[in-house]
Amino acid sequence: MPASADRLDATDARLLLALTEDPRATVLGLAQRLGLARNTVQARLARLEAGGVLDPFELRVRPESLGYRLTAYVTVQVVQTSLADVGAALAGIPEVLEVTGLSGVVDLLVRVVAVDADDLWRITEQVLAIPGVQRTDTNLALRRFVGPRMIPLLERAAGPARAEEG
Repeated sequence: MPASADRLDATDARLLLALTEDPRATVLGLAQRLGLARNTVQARLARLEAGGVLDPFELRVRPESLGYRLTAYVTVQVVQTSLADVGAALAGIPEVLEVTGLSGVVDLLVRVVAVDADDLWRITEQVLAIPGVQRTDTNLALRRFVGPRMIPLLERAAGPARAEEG
């Protein structure tokens, strides 16, 4: 089955696992490690990138390295007809890293970073000032127990052929 933005095959998963283990691997090195032709690896990587399977490189940069020591999750209730406008306004705040639409009482989950508590106050005031925002609730992230990860899912998708590479 060929790779698309919707579905990866076992070879794609093996390729992504190899890249996860060695992000600086060359196409030739990946081909040798996986027992594939160099052109196959190059074509699959190009298709994965073009298909939107890979997130942007910028997501690897940790906000702490830029001085943003606090992470908070702000839940936002929005006037329903204003969701698109609120989303666009949130995208204009540099400290807003991610906005996710939710079902239920709360409409949006907004991940923000701040330098300190005063900076977080400033950011939440900015969010509250957006036309269409009815209410917010801010929750400070204290500790991450499981970070963003894909390896378990990639290992499952790679199947038993993964064990043979060792």
